[in-house]
Amino acid sequence: MPPNVYRPHSVTITEFGAVGDGVTLNTKAFQNAIFYLNSFADKGGAQLFVPAGRWLTGSFNLISHLTLSLDKNAVIIGSSDSSDWPVIDPLPSYGRGRELPGKRHQSLIFGSNLTDVIITGANGTIDGQGAIWWDWFHNHTLNHSRPHLVELMYSTNVVISNLTFKNSPFWNIHPVYCSQVLVQHVTILAPLNSPNTDGIVPDSSTNVCINHCYVRSGDDVIVIKSGWDEYGISFAQPSSNISISNITGETGGGAGIALGSEMSGGISEVRAEGLRIVNSLHGIRIKTAPGRGGYVKNVYIVGVSMDNVSMAIRITGNYGEHPDDKYDRNALPVISNITIKDVVGINIGVAGILEGIQGDNFSSICLSNVSLSVQSPHPWNCSLIEGYSNSVIPESCEQLRSNCKQTPVCYDGSTLAAMRAQAQSHKSSASQFLNPFLKLASF
Repeated sequence: MPPNVYRPHSVTITEFGAVGDGVTLNTKAFQNAIFYLNSFADKGGAQLFVPAGRWLTGSFNLISHLTLSLDKNAVIIGSSDSSDWPVIDPLPSYGRGRELPGKRHQSLIFGSNLTDVIITGANGTIDGQGAIWWDWFHNHTLNHSRPHLVELMYSTNVVISNLTFKNSPFWNIHPVYCSQVLVQHVTILAPLNSPNTDGIVPDSSTNVCINHCYVRSGDDVIVIKSGWDEYGISFAQPSSNISISNITGETGGGAGIALGSEMSGGISEVRAEGLRIVNSLHGIRIKTAPGRGGYVKNVYIVGVSMDNVSMAIRITGNYGEHPDDKYDRNALPVISNITIKDVVGINIGVAGILEGIQGDNFSSICLSNVSLSVQSPHPWNCSLIEGYSNSVIPESCEQLRSNCKQTPVCYDGSTLAAMRAQAQSHKSSASQFLNPFLKLASF
């Protein structure tokens, strides 16, 4: 479903002096073009077209009512000079840069407090040239936390579609504090050993649809977050009502779908279906730790196939570092109402390691119709969890051996269906954005 919002005004980046030779730095051209198009924001919006060529640039900011459209042979290339990526304040829900204390580099394509933004193309490419950043990371020579390829903050009605993202310095697509976000028909590529090149990362965001994407990267294919320890607890903006479907992923060091470990604002009402995960470390993963607080609840994952995955399902109660020593060690996360259903896997190393937290058992973990061809003689390892299972091969761990067909405790995704029905009864004048979202979110 390509975006079809008509923009009455359109310019081409070459009209502002840009040169697509892969050498000329075009940051000013992008900035000037968008500054010019801002005058049309209240006149139906505008389009910035990037034709065939290799367009080297530093970071630039988007505006509301804008379509950034790439030709199929257009490549936007991130500068390898870190000074072309401005340093900005940390996210308030993180309290500091994700990798280093203090500020962080701004993403290549950035926007804040926007509405009606489309980033699209005929499968054009956005290449972050991340290798130099990965070297700085490995050599411990970073001055600030690495930048994402795309980050939009405090924004609504966002569409990212029909593009290839390559070699991000850090996470690829990061909507944070956003609502009404659609990411579809996107390809994300990075070496399997590249550090922290997570694919799509909705963070403290609501009403997000992600569908028909292919991700091959060094970290989580899709991961949902909501803030880090005391900063996420204080900011208190959850991620909720998130639909993920028809995803194929391969990851060297992460999971096909993950939640956390930064989940201190809470994560709930998540449905993922139609996932294919191959040649990866983990299939499905939930990550948290004492000090995180928050919750992960009402998660429904259905229709997953795996091939050559080291660990099919992993829930970890002691994962990751903390932003500083001010976190509350007694802030324990609530992990409950997690249903994983209709999963088939071949060439699986271990079926699952499911570990809660002492004094904070994870509850209502439900597995149903899970069939895994497992190499390990000890397929399951479970501790400090409670839940149910039905038709699980190899037989699940003892903590899950009650039959989920005989209990109403297992989450069945009904909250998500109720939310969809409520949304459909309150269609607004922004139906050109809401209708595609609701259609794709039809469970």
